[in-house]
Amino acid sequence: MSLLGAPALAKSPIAEVLCEPTSRLHDKLERQFGSQRAATGVRSPEQIMEVWTSEKGDWTMVVTYSTGTSCIVAMGQDWFTHADADPARG
Repeated sequence: MSLLGAPALAKSPIAEVLCEPTSRLHDKLERQFGSQRAATGVRSPEQIMEVWTSEKGDWTMVVTYSTGTSCIVAMGQDWFTHADADPARG
C-alpha cells in the first residue's frame, strides 16, 4: 500500500475546448478566463501562434488557422514576461 496514494490528475478549466471558430475562442479567453493576447508570431502563411495570459499568471498557447478556426495547443501557470529581451528579427 502506498502512503502517497494515487497521483492527482490536473484538470484544465478549459479542457473541453480544443478547437472553435476564432472569434468564439477569443471571446471565451477574454470574457470567461480574463486573458489577453500577449504575443503573436507567424508559423506559416496559414498559421499564427498566439500566447494569451491572465493577471493570475495563467497562459494559453493558441494556433489560429487561416480557415477561421483556432485551437488550444498548450496551457499552464506562472507566466513571466522578460521585458528586457529583444525578439530576433529576420
